[in-house]
Formats: sequence, C-alpha cells, structure tokens
Amino acid sequence: MGMLEGKTAVVTGGGTGIGLATAARLVSEGAHVFITGRRKDTLDDAVASIGSSVTAVPGDIAEPADLDRLYDAVRDRGRGLDVVFANAATATFAPLEQATAEQFDRIFGINVRGTLLTVQKALPLLNDGASVILNTSVRAHDGRADYGLYAASKAAVRSLAQTWANELKGRGVRVNAVAPGAIDTPGIDTAVGAENAAAVKAQLATEVPVGRIGRPEEVAAAVAFLASADSSFVLGTTLYVDGGELQF
Repeated sequence: MGMLEGKTAVVTGGGTGIGLATAARLVSEGAHVFITGRRKDTLDDAVASIGSSVTAVPGDIAEPADLDRLYDAVRDRGRGLDVVFANAATATFAPLEQATAEQFDRIFGINVRGTLLTVQKALPLLNDGASVILNTSVRAHDGRADYGLYAASKAAVRSLAQTWANELKGRGVRVNAVAPGAIDTPGIDTAVGAENAAAVKAQLATEVPVGRIGRPEEVAAAVAFLASADSSFVLGTTLYVDGGELQF
C-alpha cells in the first residue's frame, strides 16, 4: 500500500517535467491525480504514460474559469481533495535594462497570481489534514544575473507558502514548498534552444556540488514526502532539492 492510498491530488503543469514526474509518483503511491496544463496533446500523452488513476483537465492557471472547471471535476468525484501541488510556472530571462512590463505581467500573472488562484479555489474542497505544496526555486535566493523577474516571482511564492501555512494550520492543512535547483526538464530546452541545451546543462552541472543536475523524479520524491503523513511535523518550510547548490 502506498503513502497516499485513496487520496485525491491536483498537480498543475502536470503534462511535462516535474509536474509529470510528480503526477506519476503520486499515482504510484495510491492517489487519484488530476493534472492540468495549457496543452491538451501534452496532457493526453501524460495520461497515456501514467496509465491509470489520472484525469486530465486542460486549462491555464491564470484563467479563473479554467481553474473552476478543474475543481468542478474534482468535486464531481465526490472525495474532496487531499493534495495540491501548485507547480505550473513560466520563465523569461532578461537583465534589468531589458526587462519589460509585459514580461513582468506574464511572469507574475502565472507564477504568483496563478498560484494564488490555484490554492484559493481549492480551499472549499480541501479535506482536513490536506497538504499543499508550492513550487518555488533556488533562484529566489542566489541573485543570478538575468533571472530578476523569475527569481522575484519565486520568492513571492515562497513567502506565500509561509503565510498560508500559518493561515490554514487551524484546519490541519499543511502548506510547504519545494525549491528545485537545476533540473533536467524540457523547460531548459525551451528557454535556451535545443541546440544550446546540452552545453547549458553541462555548465549548470559544474555548479552543483553533487556533480550533476537533478532529475524530475527526484523533485517528485520530495513532493510525495511533503504530501504524505510522513511529513506530519513539517509546516511552512521549504525543502531544497538542489544537489547542495545553496549550501556551499
């Protein structure tokens, strides 16, 4: 029997990368997982790869009506909601002098406002003892050049995790965050171009004390821990899954 037997979970951005790996891990631990994302074809592939106990509801977390459809599907299942992994995010990289208002609105609209709406709209469905996990990033802390808007959005997400942990503790709902470092996901290829991805990943690996970048499944394992009763005494914290990047 898995750690999440009989539980119901939501994973945003569940079609690829960390979201897909987490959805698969939660299913393997016994949960029924609802995944959402903007691309229906990607979600269909995710459902096919996971195989069972997963429901895809296409949508954009920045659009309240799309989240309403997601949570209507969860409500229709009739078992409430035990786990929310607010994972969906976007990234744009530019130095201060080149950052635009449009970039700011998009990054904060998805990463911060979208995360807020994801958790806020889940509240009526959360069962007592539910676990909410937000996906922040080590980039919220390291001052890396060109990451200003993305890093600031992820710092905001980390702050929300701490505040919401305090606000929801009376319901027995635990809120925590994971902070991945460099993880080998399709997002790297998209951000830097497929032709540059190998070189960028090799460079990132030189900055990680364990000598490599991480795998999505390693972040998924951390999320599964925070989602389960094994982390019952963990509240308002950020679990760094970064190969030691911030420690040395």
